[in-house]
Amino acid sequence: MSTLDDWTGALCAELGLDPAEVSQKVVLDLARVVAHTVDRPAAPLTAYLLGAAVGRGQPLEQTAQRIQRLARDWPASP
Repeated sequence: MSTLDDWTGALCAELGLDPAEVSQKVVLDLARVVAHTVDRPAAPLTAYLLGAAVGRGQPLEQTAQRIQRLARDWPASP
């Protein structure tokens, strides 16, 4: 196991979440796209907002895909 896996397991235990329902790849891929196409500080905020949307019933993978499309279409900073 990696440090990320250990952290994810400990965090899930602390928050009462099922680690089997956590998709590290989806969240990390989203954060990477946002950090590189929008702005680095936007990545953690986006991950938080993704979690809020999922907590309100939106599907994780489809919501992450929608956000990635939005980020990829985001105008480049001058």
